[in-house]
Amino acid sequence: MISVEGVTYSYGGDVVALDGVSLEVGDSELLAIVGENGAGKTTLVKHLNGLLKPQKGKVFVGGIDTKETTVARIARKVGLVFQNPDHQLFAETVEKELAFALTNFGASPEEIRSRVEWALAEFSLVKYRDRSPFTLSGGEKKRVSLASVLCYDPEIIVLDEPTTGQDNLQKTRLAGLLTKLNRQGKTVIVVTHDIEFVADFIPRVVVMSRGKIIADGKAEEVLVAKEVMESSSLLPPQLAELSWKLGLKHPSIKLDVVIGEISRMLEASAK
Repeated sequence: MISVEGVTYSYGGDVVALDGVSLEVGDSELLAIVGENGAGKTTLVKHLNGLLKPQKGKVFVGGIDTKETTVARIARKVGLVFQNPDHQLFAETVEKELAFALTNFGASPEEIRSRVEWALAEFSLVKYRDRSPFTLSGGEKKRVSLASVLCYDPEIIVLDEPTTGQDNLQKTRLAGLLTKLNRQGKTVIVVTHDIEFVADFIPRVVVMSRGKIIADGKAEEVLVAKEVMESSSLLPPQLAELSWKLGLKHPSIKLDVVIGEISRMLEASAK
């Protein structure tokens, strides 16, 4: 369980990144946090693994107050994949990058070898195992950073913009993997601008704007709420946008209605 209670955080001056944010995330949940640039999404998730400490309010992870413990202790429970992989990668080779956390946490050589081989295969990185991660493309670096966190198997997985630089095939594979991990009992939190990615498989959506949470609920309800999407400067799913133009209220769950309405419009225009 993650509990964020009235958290406020400022980077100085008048820049308030989080303004009294409260959020509850249950065990084994799968949710997305969305919002425009500067909404406070990354600042919020950095509080979940202790990289940032609340200036006001409290954050509890599994009952542990993040103010009262070390980042290293929380990192065993919460794996955070950074938006920019260059801020996360440091090892000489991809293989060493994947093995680092497991080695640091005292895993056996057999477990390290098994988990690293799994991650290399899962993220299509086998041919890069002896390469420096800094010589890879942006999308490949992103996969290495994802693999390095999932490799040590944390209970809670937080991914900041995981689809950046990934093609449709990699996005599909990522969605399948995150769904599988969630079904195995992992809590998965995805921070993203990729609304279509969210609409396809994430059941709960939290929308942030100007350091506050302005919506929290089922994806099929939140992503079709016109006022919410417009106030957060987000592009809605294509089906939702089409339905607004057609004047329908619940497009994401009534595709047959949308198609029927389009057919009627086309028939009327042909007459």
